[in-house]
Amino acid sequence: MSERYPGYDVLAKRTGPSWNAQTRRVVDQRLAVPREPRFLSASEFETLDAIASRVTPQPAGRPPIPVAALIDDRLLRGRQDGFRGAAMPREAEAWPRGLRAIDAEARAQYGLAFHTLSGERQDAILRRVAAGDAHHQAWRGMPPATFFTQRLLSDIVQAYWSHPTAWSEIGWGGPASPRGYVRMGYDRRDPWEAAEARADNGVQARRDNRRVR
Repeated sequence: MSERYPGYDVLAKRTGPSWNAQTRRVVDQRLAVPREPRFLSASEFETLDAIASRVTPQPAGRPPIPVAALIDDRLLRGRQDGFRGAAMPREAEAWPRGLRAIDAEARAQYGLAFHTLSGERQDAILRRVAAGDAHHQAWRGMPPATFFTQRLLSDIVQAYWSHPTAWSEIGWGGPASPRGYVRMGYDRRDPWEAAEARADNGVQARRDNRRVR
């Protein structure tokens, strides 16, 4: 449960006027994504899961958002951005190659698989990749820095914030179809949106959230 939006659960909107049948289908598919790899290999999936934990660390006290599984599902479905850098292969090739290369960098430097390293050592390798200072032959010509920015960071962050658990944490109501959002100005919200808790008004925020449907 979010401390910033106490009592708020975006899934309470599922049967209300905010979500239509198509929205419910998309959300249900996202919640039902299998937690085991179906496109990536087991070792690639372990590397991705460890990287996602460094890029989007998750709070304790709630089930984690399955970032690696969401990316694996995207690859399995063949979903793409529709554009890519000239030096970058397609996503279905870039992700496995990049994950194998990052693991190879870890084994070359520390003699261990990436997912078994301490967080500090994982961060050190990721910083080198981000700076383009990774040179293992496993990259096979794919630029590490471009993979880091265009694929790794972008896809992990998007996967995290695509999940309803993340929506509840920031008080977002998800796609509002057919109702739509009306009050779009700064510091304004529709009456059915989540109310942010404030130190001087926490009780009222909880009452507001109980009315959100």
